[in-house]
Amino acid sequence: MPIQRFASVTALRPEKAAYYEQLHADPWPGVMRRLKECHIQNYSIFVREIGGQPYLFSYLEYTGEDMAADTAKIAADPETQRWWRETDPCQRRLPDAAPGDRTWSPAREVFHLP
Repeated sequence: MPIQRFASVTALRPEKAAYYEQLHADPWPGVMRRLKECHIQNYSIFVREIGGQPYLFSYLEYTGEDMAADTAKIAADPETQRWWRETDPCQRRLPDAAPGDRTWSPAREVFHLP
């Protein structure tokens, strides 16, 4: 199965930026293990300030065959849920985020250099 690439963006609450970066400087091993078990690789999160507001941009590659099942497995993981209870308050949902989704809004790919 070919690698699928995904990118998304959300806002970072300025008052929580340092804590968010601290969490990601030493991510919890169980969360990282679950992502890898669920076929997530080359996962990166970048921060960029625009107009005085910090934004997060994420990129990941999915190598599995059933993303819905794998993302459900990630969401059901107790350690990942605990991780999200730490990271979610650091983020500010963008207005175009789909209802029911987490805080991240998908980005559409317009170019790729293989």
